[in-house]
Amino acid sequence: MHTHIAPSVFPGALRVAAVTFVLSLATGCAVLPEPTASEVQAQALGKVVVPPNWSAEASAAQVDEGWLASFNDPELSRLVHEALENNPDLWVASARLEMANAQVDIAEAQLKPAIGVLGRAGNKPVADLVALLSGVMLRMSWEIDLWGRMRYARNAARASRDATSADYRYAQQSLAASVARAWFVVSETRLQQQLATEMVDSGGNLLQMSEQRRKVGVGTDAEIMAARANLASYADAQQQVGLAHRQALRALELLLGRYPGATLAAREDLTAFPGPVPAGIPADVLNRRPDMVAAERRVASAFDRIGGAKASMLPSLSLSAGYGRISNEAVQMRDDLEQTTGSTAATAMVPLYTGGALTAQVAVRTAEQKVAVADYARRALVALGEVEDALNAEAVLAERERILGDAAAAGRQATRLEQDAYRVGKSDLRAVNQRQLAQWAAEVALLNVRRERLVRRIDLHLALGGSFGDAPLAADTGMPAADTSSNN
Repeated sequence: MHTHIAPSVFPGALRVAAVTFVLSLATGCAVLPEPTASEVQAQALGKVVVPPNWSAEASAAQVDEGWLASFNDPELSRLVHEALENNPDLWVASARLEMANAQVDIAEAQLKPAIGVLGRAGNKPVADLVALLSGVMLRMSWEIDLWGRMRYARNAARASRDATSADYRYAQQSLAASVARAWFVVSETRLQQQLATEMVDSGGNLLQMSEQRRKVGVGTDAEIMAARANLASYADAQQQVGLAHRQALRALELLLGRYPGATLAAREDLTAFPGPVPAGIPADVLNRRPDMVAAERRVASAFDRIGGAKASMLPSLSLSAGYGRISNEAVQMRDDLEQTTGSTAATAMVPLYTGGALTAQVAVRTAEQKVAVADYARRALVALGEVEDALNAEAVLAERERILGDAAAAGRQATRLEQDAYRVGKSDLRAVNQRQLAQWAAEVALLNVRRERLVRRIDLHLALGGSFGDAPLAADTGMPAADTSSNN
């Protein structure tokens, strides 16, 4: 048996399809444009007065990109990029972006003709003539998007993809911020270990002094017992700080995608605090932060889904065509059968009654858009509040660091004087212990506020929406860029 598709007729089918495509463009209903970002903001924040400047004192200059480099910490930069490559949570966000891109491809494919090849072969008794017909047929089917239902679906998929892409960028920024915060905690606990060691050494010196004082007849056994008790308390505090440091290391290693073995080497000091950062103006935050861009694109996607639901209530038109060639054996048995065959058909469907399902679908999509708008409003207020909080913390923490720095310096001097007084018998052990505890508390508080200043600076960068790198890292992950083509 020999079968083939006649090449001379297929171009004619293409011409028919081309004419149909031109007619569909001429008669098809144009989809409505999505709401712009400013329109979404006006709808979501209609009752909110966004001021032209921040309440806290800040520079209105444009927000800088590449904030990670401002800390001048090469090890921190290396750890951030390691996390971007190995963090499992970021892999999840990347996979979601891949799925969103595939959904766009699926939606766009619905707008194109579907072409396939149908083959048939049979071997039955002569009484079943149809079963003996064998051959190959080329078939094409195409639903004409008269009212924009499928274009709305495509646009909704694109908007959802853009939202997922923005979510991915925000996940990158959040991961970079989390690594930086964890790195600062590791450095702080490392310095606390040094303070704890100094406490133990100082407690040991006091114990020796108390024993020497008893030997010369000016000390008592009670002082020795008290000194030993204090030394044991300091040693216990040293163990607690060591545990906290190892826990901080493991938390950072998990962000890096490493095994949490607490083997990462820490800095011997805290990263230096960088200079002032420009904060721009409040309105820019809503257009710059990736999470706000994602919220705005979800409103646009919900708008398109409403359009698609409304278009589903209108008639639909589908075209189909086929051309093929049947086997020679079957033709020889019947003189009235032709070797080649072709067909064309048009199917129209008008929804008359669906029990209210189509109307309910429009109501569902409308409610989804309301949810998206409300979610945008909620996120916008949170975003603006985060910037205000971070800016206010900048000034307060700077003043606290100055005050605690003075207190720690004075405490160190007072402790030395108290120890000298005890050594010559002008003070007792209780006064020395109280003075040492106050000094170490001031030192720990100073470390804490220095680390908190660094963390709040990270929070400010994240709240402002500035990128931590010189260029978007999405290009390094193989993720496709957002589609900015027309929605029509």
